[in-house]
Amino acid sequence: MSSVRRRPRNRKAQIARAAAEAFGESGYHAVSMDDIATRVGISAAALYRHAAGKYQLFRDAVLALGTQLQDCTAFVEEPPNALEPAQLRDQILTALIDTALANRSSGGLYRRQARYLVDDDHVLLMDQLKSVNRRIQVPLRELRPGLAAPQRWTLSAAALSVIGSVADHHAQLGHPQLRELLLGRAATVLNAELPQGVSRETVVSAAEVSAGRYEDVLRQSLILFHRRGYHQTSVEDIAGAVGMPASGIYRYFSGKADILAASFRRAADRVSADVANTLAAESDPGQALDRLIEAYIARSFESPELAHVYHTERINLPPADDKVLRNIQRATVEAWAQLLTAVRPQFGVAEARIVVHAGFAVVVDIGRLVGFEDAGGASQPRAWVRTLMTATLLGGEMGHGGVAEEPTDTAGVSVDLSA
Repeated sequence: MSSVRRRPRNRKAQIARAAAEAFGESGYHAVSMDDIATRVGISAAALYRHAAGKYQLFRDAVLALGTQLQDCTAFVEEPPNALEPAQLRDQILTALIDTALANRSSGGLYRRQARYLVDDDHVLLMDQLKSVNRRIQVPLRELRPGLAAPQRWTLSAAALSVIGSVADHHAQLGHPQLRELLLGRAATVLNAELPQGVSRETVVSAAEVSAGRYEDVLRQSLILFHRRGYHQTSVEDIAGAVGMPASGIYRYFSGKADILAASFRRAADRVSADVANTLAAESDPGQALDRLIEAYIARSFESPELAHVYHTERINLPPADDKVLRNIQRATVEAWAQLLTAVRPQFGVAEARIVVHAGFAVVVDIGRLVGFEDAGGASQPRAWVRTLMTATLLGGEMGHGGVAEEPTDTAGVSVDLSA
């Protein structure tokens, strides 16, 4: 008598995890129902018995991550809560860190792919993230009662950015060490002093000056990739924005992927050059790191579209281009990490790499929140981003009462988080 094959009881969970990992690795548009079915070990036809299509699986994967973040912090709203504010803060952050680490392979979905949710689903995700931010702000209100609402939201978002940055890279560290490191960095960010009343400055935007058709193509393509997404932008769209026929694009680029690769390679080369130039001009590690922070933020504000697209659309690079870009990025992160260990010797190189990635993530996430577009007007957004990146990289560890200890000056640099 032949045995009867029964469907595993956890098939639904298997499909959900396979879909989340597939979308996290390759992006929404690059994944097919066949890809997900293969990961699960079933046919595409069998997969359709569980889901109406790819979008449903994508939606469920993204919103499931939001639900996990909500669920792990639900205790904040369950009275009675007898914890001291600093203890409650650490408990909230630890719960979020554990959730982020458990979903590291797919955790970037809500950060990088949320734009592909339809309107109602995107609103639902935003509501999930707002509720998590509000819970972070519960102890923050008690620890820092003088904060205005925009400051609270910026700080809670920055803490989430630090935690979520583990999905942006593959740097390795033992789980207990990584957990403690992220907790210290996120708690320190929550204690950063965001400057007020920053003077206004005038900055000439690069968009105001045309440097020829080649540069126009790069610039307009980034704007469109940022607004619509890479897959929703065609060569014809880019040509129309530049004011030339589509055939003219091919005088400079072999196709859309070539435009993306050229933009990313240029950005990586410039950041790498900043490191080389700074190290050649500045022998003091603290001063060198301070200059690099300023240069990195300046480049992000000069080209906000690139800062966003670089983190959201890298997944669409051809493999050869992605390999080159990753090698440049690793060398850049390594240089930053070496400087950071010189300034903050409590960090090992492995820890410093993760802290550097967190600092980069804060610039992109908080730059978008406070408004990169303000670079040509009020300088306060730039000052806030600089403060938060500095806090992530160099800020002192948190004391039990929620007051940051003064960082030790080990390399002749004074860290002033109000600057």
